[in-house]
Amino acid sequence: MTLFEHLAELRYRLIVAVLWIIAAMIVCAIFYIPLYNVLLQPFDIAREALMAKRPDAEIQAVNIGVTTPVILALKIVGVAGMVVAAPLWLYQVWAFLAPGMLAKEKKYAVLFLGAATPLFLSGVAVGYWVLPKGIEVMLGFTPESVPVANLLDLQYFLGFLIRLMLVFGLAFLLPVVVVTLNLVGVVRAKQLAGVRTFIIFGIFVFGAVATPSTDPFSMLALALPMVVLYAIAEVICHINDKARRKRDPNADLWDVA
Repeated sequence: MTLFEHLAELRYRLIVAVLWIIAAMIVCAIFYIPLYNVLLQPFDIAREALMAKRPDAEIQAVNIGVTTPVILALKIVGVAGMVVAAPLWLYQVWAFLAPGMLAKEKKYAVLFLGAATPLFLSGVAVGYWVLPKGIEVMLGFTPESVPVANLLDLQYFLGFLIRLMLVFGLAFLLPVVVVTLNLVGVVRAKQLAGVRTFIIFGIFVFGAVATPSTDPFSMLALALPMVVLYAIAEVICHINDKARRKRDPNADLWDVA
């Protein structure tokens, strides 16, 4: 294909992907109220937990500005539409890239996507699950003796929630990236074992920096699963290296310990 043919193919795939997202947004708009309630549930859980300890606490979610409710609705529907249509627009990305891949590269790409999707969704779910505890800890810093009400801007809260879930989702892709690099011959299991301590330390630093909230619970909820997933990835890499060495005993590149 010429450059212009590639650009035409890219334009076609983008248009189809956008149309799928718009269609998903229209469907999600029908369920806007349930989606709204689902996204507010972490705040409701945190508020109930905090008020159980401090019944006099004043905590309320608010919309600031005349156009905020409309913008908030568009954001909720837009994010939901992208999530629902993810398999469809990801297929368009795959359909654009696949013709230029070798058979072996296609196999690795399919394995990557097959493993990445459930791990990413698991990370998103964990981020959604830990958020109430993070909100509870942060709002708990308001002194009881000070007559201050905690007003939560819903637009800010939605952005905060999305960032947290994306951070957790992307972090859970660590084992997929590590195993993929091992499969294509970039890293060895022996190398991973040699830098294990530094990687675990880096994971905890990442957990402290990447989580939007400042509570240790969110950091541990992100770092501990990443450590476990990295350990699983390292085991898989060891198994793959041994199998590779068994197939080719003379392959010094794969020096299995």
